Amino acid sequence: MKRVLSQCWKELNQFRRDRLTVALAFLLPLAVLLIYGYAIRLEAKNIPLSIQDFDNSFLSRTYVERLVATGQFVPVPDSGSSSTDALDRGRAKVTVIIPPDFARRIQSRQPVTVQALVDGTDVNNARIIQSSLRATTQFFLRSSGLVAAQPPPVQTHVRLWFNPGRREALYIVPGIFGVILWVFPSMLSAIALVREKEQGTIVQVYASDLSATEWLLGKELAYLIVGLGETLVVMTVATVLFGLRFQGDPTTLLVGTVIYLAAAVAFGLLVGSRAGNQTGAVQGTAIAGFLTALLLSGFIYRLENIPFPLSLLSNVIPARYYIQITRDAFVRGTGWAGVWFAPLIIALIGGFFFRVATRVLGQMQLRY
Repeated sequence: MKRVLSQCWKELNQFRRDRLTVALAFLLPLAVLLIYGYAIRLEAKNIPLSIQDFDNSFLSRTYVERLVATGQFVPVPDSGSSSTDALDRGRAKVTVIIPPDFARRIQSRQPVTVQALVDGTDVNNARIIQSSLRATTQFFLRSSGLVAAQPPPVQTHVRLWFNPGRREALYIVPGIFGVILWVFPSMLSAIALVREKEQGTIVQVYASDLSATEWLLGKELAYLIVGLGETLVVMTVATVLFGLRFQGDPTTLLVGTVIYLAAAVAFGLLVGSRAGNQTGAVQGTAIAGFLTALLLSGFIYRLENIPFPLSLLSNVIPARYYIQITRDAFVRGTGWAGVWFAPLIIALIGGFFFRVATRVLGQMQLRY
């Protein structure tokens, strides 16, 4: 144990003396937090809307005002050359065409057709536009007294649970923690191990009586401490900027974070044990770590939407389980009853990473 602690202290001293590595450890995670926290929005807003009002009556102008008042659409000027000109040129995502007999037919209680041309390049965005146009049209008819305001035979009263204010930051920011705390601790540990190879100091380790397990445990402990420092900085800034607050028992987050960071460092040691230089270590952690944590963890895309066979791969992505822990800690607040399995799975995956890294370095040590 004493040799493990000595190795840990040596790693921390080397980390402290390298200012570039310190900046990589603390400034880049904050930059990623700010970029993703403020840039990612899942709710469609400010959709460019082109209007061709051939009626130009009071009712048609009222209908246009209702569309704009939803907050989802932003009117853009229409050239009037053709009905699809704004869509073709990319100035609008939807064009609403109001016929010249719009008001007359409504006042005479005759059906009238309003055409809406939607850019279907983004399928999800097109569905949102379609639903919003239908809902706004129904609201316009009721508020203008054009349809009877009788309650439907079946009414659904919806109550939002856990996040009644519909704050997207409560969903996005806890997910960012899973990406940041996986990528940067693993990248730092991978670079530290590869640096030993490039400088040749790893040969001294091979020639000593220090085992591969003890050597890796020292690095594991050192960068676990660095990762805890990153966690403290990132979560403190997120609490101040995005208003995150603990919901329920915080011990799930505390225990889960320590285990998650240990797994991230173990993954970095595994990549570093196989990489031949620092460029390869960074690329390995970026491709195998960042992309999987971003795309296959449920951070942005629902896990149910991941197609087969990638859906099988998502089951062994530690970020998937840690994001469940963070979102439960900051949004749901169910505690251990809801996420007890997540730390166990992360620990198993992290233990597998560390075991493989130990075997790789042990085989290299036998050659010397």
